[in-house]
Amino acid sequence: MEKSHFYEFVDRMILPLFTGSFIAGETESSSRDLEVALGKGNSVLLKPSKADEYRLILKRGQPFKSFEVSLIKTILEEIAILSEAGLENTVYLQKLQNTIIEKALIDSITTDSASQTIIGIISCLERWATRTYEGENVSMGVFVNLSAVADDASVNFADIMDSDFFVRITDGVSAFVEFDKKGGLIGYINLKNPKHAPTVSPYIFDRVARSCNDKRVGIILTARGDILIFYARQLMFAKRNGKWCVYSHDEIIRLLYTNVSYTAKQIRRAIYSTALDCSFGYMGACIIYLNKDKTHEALKQINIADIVSESHFEEKKLMELGENSKLYNLTNPPPFDENITFEEYLTKFNCTKARAIKNIIAGKKLYELDRKLLENLVGIDGATVIDFDGTIIAVGAILKIEAGSLGGGRLAATKSMAKYGVGIKVSQDGIMQGFSADKHGKVKLIFDVG
Repeated sequence: MEKSHFYEFVDRMILPLFTGSFIAGETESSSRDLEVALGKGNSVLLKPSKADEYRLILKRGQPFKSFEVSLIKTILEEIAILSEAGLENTVYLQKLQNTIIEKALIDSITTDSASQTIIGIISCLERWATRTYEGENVSMGVFVNLSAVADDASVNFADIMDSDFFVRITDGVSAFVEFDKKGGLIGYINLKNPKHAPTVSPYIFDRVARSCNDKRVGIILTARGDILIFYARQLMFAKRNGKWCVYSHDEIIRLLYTNVSYTAKQIRRAIYSTALDCSFGYMGACIIYLNKDKTHEALKQINIADIVSESHFEEKKLMELGENSKLYNLTNPPPFDENITFEEYLTKFNCTKARAIKNIIAGKKLYELDRKLLENLVGIDGATVIDFDGTIIAVGAILKIEAGSLGGGRLAATKSMAKYGVGIKVSQDGIMQGFSADKHGKVKLIFDVG
């Protein structure tokens, strides 16, 4: 493969799979070097074939895991087969490359007959994604057990998954059908009370993630047509909007902030989990996480009537009183005086939403709240603003944004506020985008998942 084509392929097909990754140049290579190998400083070195005299340097903030290196290797091996067969420039190339990505994803977590079984099951689910049953979209869930063997292997997934009756057996949330690695039917599983275990998963699929250790793969078709793959107690991959993506959870959490204290990690995890919940709840959201030294500046962009934290209300009140005391504002006296309390303000100005949310939060930090509650709060129209220590400053806030901001209101607000920390925009189709300012103050996209 020509170098220019390889650069293009890596940029288009590999970088999107690994959040936060980028091409950091290239290094010399010889025929003794592996096509894919771990490099220095959280990097992976890769080249199309043994004979090439260069390797691209792929970098990101988080170390690449072994399964990710294996995934890249498998993708390149499959691309080499395409190249040798002369299929590089055919009209089917895009479809072939997507198929290669899918096969490589599955091969990175399992091998042998299990890989073929999972790919076959995904094909069945993709067919169901274009069908309806009794006028409604279908959702269903399947487990592939990598260690157990079906007592009676005469019933295979290929025999039953395309049948209408299969829709009634499984729902993809609590009801699952399990097959062995060769596709033989094992039985039915109801996830009433799976063993408690730490997971990284959308809240709605937490029981699924808890049931998927390194011996079981969970595959779900949602009513929206998304296909999700769970393994090692986490959401690993998802096919959304026609494309596969890898959920690099640790890397996204790292990108949210640079503070390394334990509390900051708790906050970052809670923010990411909430964004993930909104993404798979198909609800829009705007989450702003402030840097420690940017709270005061950010408060200028928030309406005082949207603030639900008493300490931040007091700071905002002083800011507004100070602004109104300036000479050019003397003809417009402030609607409140410096002695007004938070409760008095909420009552006097009929701030029903802020008063209700303040009482619901009850002084708790973000990471102390129930996940379902957080998902619902963040889904309220407007922005959720969180201070560096996890204090929720505002929920459903209508923010002042820069004149000339481009994009929809949620995107414009996210990018405008990202200069004070990190802004996360979740769209109703599930895409999560993160923005932050670089050292020159320019707001840039730092991750795009889904």
